[in-house]
Amino acid sequence: MTDRRQIPYTQELARKGIHLSSLSIPLIYLHIDRATALQILVPLTLIALVLNVLMYRHGPTRTLMMGLVGGMLRGHERDEKRMLLNGASWVLIAATLIIALTPKILAVTSFTTLILSDTFAALVGRKWGRRRFLDKSVLGSSVFLGIAVMIVGAYGMSFALPWTYFAAGLAGAVVCTVVEAASVRLHVDDNLSIPFSMALTMWGLASLFDAKHLPPFLSVLP
Repeated sequence: MTDRRQIPYTQELARKGIHLSSLSIPLIYLHIDRATALQILVPLTLIALVLNVLMYRHGPTRTLMMGLVGGMLRGHERDEKRMLLNGASWVLIAATLIIALTPKILAVTSFTTLILSDTFAALVGRKWGRRRFLDKSVLGSSVFLGIAVMIVGAYGMSFALPWTYFAAGLAGAVVCTVVEAASVRLHVDDNLSIPFSMALTMWGLASLFDAKHLPPFLSVLP
């Protein structure tokens, strides 16, 4: 299946380079509280949404934005007939919601997974992936899962988290890998579905572990 949203690979590299810059969000959030993070993210998200609307409703803005980033926009993001949010807007929406609604350890784990796993899975899968897995490739999904597991391991070891975090993180990594691979047929932007599928899976397991009086991990980060 050919994804109608594909852009030239060189532009994909540039797009994912910008995507990687969003890694600053969870890294900064590790050092500030939720209220401060939202005070930064909410205005940025609103600005992105306003620009998104102006791109469709205001000719000069559209001309400017197309000149700056038009080559990196997917087909549905350039469609003049209907207004759809671009990837940058969805990333900021996802960051704002995941930080506002979930414990910090879940937010940083799931959002880091969104940025790193999605970036490298897309680049590797598109370049070398041949065998299909749902809407993506076996290779791309394997890279996605491998990086997600490494992220869980890195955070778990960095903060000396209990084994329950690793178990929940592994389950969350598997779930969000499948969700990402099915992103086209699910009709949900993967910038939103990836972090929330992982965070909610981990949260559900954390609640189960807590009910069984196993080591908690949701409150390990202030």
